[in-house]
Amino acid sequence: MPMQKPSLPKGTRDFGPIQMARRNFILETIKDTFQLFGYQQIETPAMENLSTLTGKYGEEGDQLLFKILNSGDFLKKVDLKDLSEGAAATLPKVAEKGLRYDLTVPFARYVVMNRNELTFPFKRYQIQPVWRADRPQKGRYREFYQCDADVVGTDSLVCEAEIILMIRRVFLGLGISDYSIKINNRKILTGISEVIGEAGKEGPLAVAIDKLDKIGWEKVRQELTERGFNDEAVQKLGPLVEASTQEIDHLAFLKIFLAGSEIGLQGVKELEETFEIMQTMGQDLAKVQLDMVLARGLSYYTGAIFEVKVNQVSIGSVSGGGRYDNLTGVFGLSGVSGVGFSFGVDRIYDVMEELGLFPQEDSQGTQVMLAYFDEKGFNYALNILTLLRAAGIRSEIYPDQSKMKKQLDYASKKGIPYVGICGDEEIANKTLALKNLTSGIQENWTLDQVIDHFSGV
Repeated sequence: MPMQKPSLPKGTRDFGPIQMARRNFILETIKDTFQLFGYQQIETPAMENLSTLTGKYGEEGDQLLFKILNSGDFLKKVDLKDLSEGAAATLPKVAEKGLRYDLTVPFARYVVMNRNELTFPFKRYQIQPVWRADRPQKGRYREFYQCDADVVGTDSLVCEAEIILMIRRVFLGLGISDYSIKINNRKILTGISEVIGEAGKEGPLAVAIDKLDKIGWEKVRQELTERGFNDEAVQKLGPLVEASTQEIDHLAFLKIFLAGSEIGLQGVKELEETFEIMQTMGQDLAKVQLDMVLARGLSYYTGAIFEVKVNQVSIGSVSGGGRYDNLTGVFGLSGVSGVGFSFGVDRIYDVMEELGLFPQEDSQGTQVMLAYFDEKGFNYALNILTLLRAAGIRSEIYPDQSKMKKQLDYASKKGIPYVGICGDEEIANKTLALKNLTSGIQENWTLDQVIDHFSGV
């Protein structure tokens, strides 16, 4: 039998030590911010019941769910009639579970199942992979990590203001400076559908205008017509699309444009209040941009919606979210308002790589490797290794007795900055010959000096 060449499923990746160190840098920066703002961590299973997942992400989202075939003879419940009727009849009989599409719906399920034990408002963060059967392309993967922070059990706009502050703090920590936090309100989109004479059609309106920056106004017009919007309604939408690209006071524009819609004006008021809360906290509105045509296609948003884009890079949005008033309602718990957002770690990684923002020093790697000439040196090094690790110094020993050059080459290739050489003189004096592989300088230090040096790094 010929040897099979190993491969990965499309849209997935391995992460080596350098990538993991960089990913951890991103994740620790995000975690630190979440915890600073009072969020607690949870995890949910990779798979959920399909009944939990379907119908929560709109028509397109349902098509992108990865379904898991039932174990054993998954076709035992299927007959010829089911097969002739197609996937809709067959799927429920062969698959009951699916990989999670995001972290928000599993979170809503978790809240409902644990509602008697949780303290509301409940602030949680979650960092886990999600899966989407999307077409892989640059910045878009089939398996990728999300970092979510959500608050449920309050409709206070302080939460929206704090989301903006968290995004800004994370980007400051990562060194990303040229970006935009775009914000809109789903009530404004509902108001738009009302004032153009298409009340109740905010869902298809949102799906179409969400593509505005990708396909342009002409193609969006065409899609709206295909979705059943009449010509007069599309014409009325034109001034809004035009105003969205102009340097004007968008809140003032919306107050006039949405004058005939009570819910639309409520959305404008919520945005105004969010900005006022930030100013009361002593914060400016730097990087924050009201985007009147920001829609985000997901169907569960009911209030504020966010999207974050880094400028001067080829990758799309790196963060987004919004308020949802009815998400837990589908699981039998109504009246729980929530707001949250998600960081796309993989996209942030690609952005930082493209902009060259990762720290040069690998802060998570080995600090010092111990090398030796013979059995005696090996035993001495083993004792020192224990002392170094007890002091919290990331250290290792070259495991095989080899020539010194081979040991130094190993440390150099692995990017270890220092080698501690254990020779006869060092053993006699209870010292270590510490060689800096970058400068080539070698000095004899006492063990206390070595520990002091690395503890201060």
